[in-house]
Amino acid sequence: MKKYAALIKNSILFRDMEEAEIQSILNCLSADRRIYRKGEYIFRRGDCVSGVAMLLEGCIHIQKEDYWGNLSILSEISQGEVFGEVYACLGNEKILNNAVAVTQCTVLFMDIGRMLTMCPSACQFHARLIRNLLAVMASKNKMLTQKLEHMSQRTTRGKLLSYLSEQSLKAGLPSFDIPFNRQQLADYLSVDRSAMSNELCKMRNEGLIEFDRNHFVLK
Repeated sequence: MKKYAALIKNSILFRDMEEAEIQSILNCLSADRRIYRKGEYIFRRGDCVSGVAMLLEGCIHIQKEDYWGNLSILSEISQGEVFGEVYACLGNEKILNNAVAVTQCTVLFMDIGRMLTMCPSACQFHARLIRNLLAVMASKNKMLTQKLEHMSQRTTRGKLLSYLSEQSLKAGLPSFDIPFNRQQLADYLSVDRSAMSNELCKMRNEGLIEFDRNHFVLK
């Protein structure tokens, strides 16, 4: 785990903890590291999740697929981020979405039961871990609220401008990269790819934006 020590220490879940404390609590949580190939499912719809997962390496998409096979990307999981925590806390509640490896991934699983149960010694860093888990959930709630803002726009252009504006504010610059290719962006915003591409070209012709693949500049 030494390879990922800095990543884990800088994550929200282990914020304000020292490496020795983190190693101790990972042992307490029966932490288990697994590797997934590109395209493999980490979680499938209908699974029961018993552990909190943290992405150590690679990229994961949380996806929803309807009866007819239409795909929506709900979110992207980046290195150091936690996922599956809500369903793990719910116990036997079946997961509603898929977690799919976009690239080869390394994932760390931690036992939710041991995470939510205080050690017999009631160690300080275990209490901190529980507070950090609440912070993770609050952060996810904020992220979903931001996505709802994009989705509430009535037009494809409105959704694009809402999303690109957020990415620019996040980067602190009018020039930035987004984490999606064209199909993935269309799936994330739940719009038709061709219609979205046409709208992007119109916006470029009108001088609103410039773009090259996943790099955008707001004018």
